[in-house]
Amino acid sequence: MTLRTSRSPIIALFATAAIIFAACGGAASAPPTTSPTVAPTVAPTEAPPYEGMAYPATGEAPCGVAPYTGNFKKVTAVDRLTVKFELCAPDVAFLSKVAFSAFGIQDSDYLTAHMADKSILDKANGTGPYMLDTWDKGNRLVFKAFDGYWGSKALTPNLEFRWSDQAAQRWIELQSGNVDGIDNPGTDDIAAIQADSSVKFYARPGLNTLYLGMNDTIAPWTDVRVRQAIAMGINREQIVKNYYPSGSEVATHFTPCAIPFACEGEDTWGFDATAAKKLLTDAGFDFSKTYKIQFRAAVRGYLPDPPVIATEISNQLKTNLGIKTTLDLQESGTFLDANAAGTLDGLFLLGWGADYPDVTNFLDYHFGAGSGKKFGAPFQDIVDALTKGGQSADDAVRKAAYTDANNLIKQHVPMVIIAHGGSGTVFKADVAGAHSSPLSNEVFSVMQAGSRDTLVWMQNAEPLSLYCGDESDGETLRACEQVNESLYAYTVGSTGVEPALATKCEASADLATWTCTLRDGVKFHDGADLDANDVVLSYAVQWDAANPLHVGRSGAFEYFPGLFGGFLNPPAS
Repeated sequence: MTLRTSRSPIIALFATAAIIFAACGGAASAPPTTSPTVAPTVAPTEAPPYEGMAYPATGEAPCGVAPYTGNFKKVTAVDRLTVKFELCAPDVAFLSKVAFSAFGIQDSDYLTAHMADKSILDKANGTGPYMLDTWDKGNRLVFKAFDGYWGSKALTPNLEFRWSDQAAQRWIELQSGNVDGIDNPGTDDIAAIQADSSVKFYARPGLNTLYLGMNDTIAPWTDVRVRQAIAMGINREQIVKNYYPSGSEVATHFTPCAIPFACEGEDTWGFDATAAKKLLTDAGFDFSKTYKIQFRAAVRGYLPDPPVIATEISNQLKTNLGIKTTLDLQESGTFLDANAAGTLDGLFLLGWGADYPDVTNFLDYHFGAGSGKKFGAPFQDIVDALTKGGQSADDAVRKAAYTDANNLIKQHVPMVIIAHGGSGTVFKADVAGAHSSPLSNEVFSVMQAGSRDTLVWMQNAEPLSLYCGDESDGETLRACEQVNESLYAYTVGSTGVEPALATKCEASADLATWTCTLRDGVKFHDGADLDANDVVLSYAVQWDAANPLHVGRSGAFEYFPGLFGGFLNPPAS
């Protein structure tokens, strides 16, 4: 059994002393005689027992006791290759959640050495088919195949990420042969792309949502009548018809209807400018002021042309409702951090793409107990409905819960639901294994770039970091997914889940305890062996807001509370 003795200095010292003692033959030998020298018998030494970590180290999380709202009770390294997750309540979507890239497993020694000073943000150390080579900030991110990978080796030895927020520029780079594949081609370019035999378009279904958000703790969005009026005053059909590609649709619910239980309950507000104006008048809305529409330039499947669509919404608010607005374009990281902190004070244009194919991914993250301050404080009646839906495997219970949740979202209007955008990828025709993923998590290790030894990919924006436990940006997550792996993974180009670093995770009958068996012989890129303590610490630093390693890039760690209900030792509101 291989043991990384760096995990315990005491054990390491004990093991070293035992080896020295054995090498010296134990006790002092007798004086030499005329008899032939016989080497002393050395008893075989055994590796010290594995020291499995538990978190919390003693006791367990205070389930149901304020201010704790999370669903994790305890995580334990039962032995070197076994991890047990004990939950406060059942979680029907547990496997889909742990497959997500934000929960990629880090080496515990590396995490301890590189998290506090944030060097882990630029120096990734994973178990994936590619490992980081160089990151030329502002220009390119270069990976190379990991020779020690436990699974199928990367088909192309080198992988390079480039980026541009202009769809036309990405298409030019592909046409010129400078890159092998691009993300999100422009709506106006798709017809030309499909007619070009040198490239191939791979459609991506619209498992995403564009919305116009409002923080209900900041006036004038504090008045539900104002929020309802904004929802009724935007002609969503016109936006989708004029600016979205084929395969897109006007959103009726926050979660795309292809996902089970997504579209239970009433459709969102329809376009009715007359009724909307009356609501604003009744609310005493101040039409003399100019309000901001805050957004970022990053192109996404849900937002194919950010400045143009932001301008369209601004024009509609003026024409339909008499509301004056100004466009406030922000840097992507700054915008996302402000959204997480609840400090965006205008209308804000943002969206969401599916991370895993369950309604909890859309609704819990945005409106559940651990959803944070994106739209102000979570609405408790929505939280209660989502909690009921997420804890039951009974279809009838889930349907009733999500009917309630969707109706309450319509009533409270934390945001205006606009569109589910169709999108896709485009690759050179000679790239074997090219694909798009409905989850936007394309796997480049299964692609062969013709006869070349480097596959060059151009996406919409530069990654924000290479530690994705504290990221929510899709471009960043895609980069992490090439380097890091989770206990489970999504099947290539699909939404199913399959074992990855775990060979299996088995649930108790009540779905409140999950026991995962790790794959033996997995190496991190720095040569360290994967073991159960790596899993425990990888989750602990996200779960516990008081953990000294709970720092990340921004410190928001949005996904953990969003998907698992809340932090251990949550910070004061």
